[in-house]
Amino acid sequence: MFLFQAKKAAPILVVAAGLLSGCAGRDSVTVGAVPDDYRTRHPIVLRETEKTLDIPVRILSHRLSPQQKATVEAFLEDYGDSGPSVMTILVPEGSANSGAAKGVADDLAAFLQRRGVSKGYLQILPYDASGEVTAPIRLSYGKLSASVEPCGRWPDDMLNTYQNRNYANFGCSYQYNLAAQVANPMDFLGPRKQTTIDAENRTGVIERYRGVPEPQYKAGQVSDAVRENSEVFY
Repeated sequence: MFLFQAKKAAPILVVAAGLLSGCAGRDSVTVGAVPDDYRTRHPIVLRETEKTLDIPVRILSHRLSPQQKATVEAFLEDYGDSGPSVMTILVPEGSANSGAAKGVADDLAAFLQRRGVSKGYLQILPYDASGEVTAPIRLSYGKLSASVEPCGRWPDDMLNTYQNRNYANFGCSYQYNLAAQVANPMDFLGPRKQTTIDAENRTGVIERYRGVPEPQYKAGQVSDAVRENSEVFY
């Protein structure tokens, strides 16, 4: 009777051992899987791009118009955010308005210097515009920009997989929007140096907490100095 029971138990033990070894093999494959991180698949890359602005010049023009000055000021809004950059003024040659363009270019160079562009980073170069009647002046400078590869990669069917991993296009739109929203691309390279505290605002918060009436501290407001120098909109 004892021998009969031992013979029956042996296959059961073998089957159990096989099941345990199968589980161990699946676990090892899961642990050793390829890392699945959307930041690795869709990295944010910094590259230098050229920002350009074409300024039309009439034959009788000799200076920038008020509307053109406003357009140039908007063009310079983010100039210098990623460090100093060379500003190039391309002036047409051989066109009917080439004489007027030279005068406008000189006025433009003076306007740029008044708006903070260093003279050492400003250059005026000609370009061939033969046969043109009213060729524009092109203003350009290089700037760092953050970008992500185009989204929309679907190499596999999302429903035809048994792996518990993110699909190929997962996280691409998030990375794309993040790259577009960050004002200074240099922030992707690392944190900025910590600035000093604002003693005026700190004192105002403490005084309001203590209940001390101070006419110059208005509840829920910040000082004009912080409002002008901060990148946060209040």
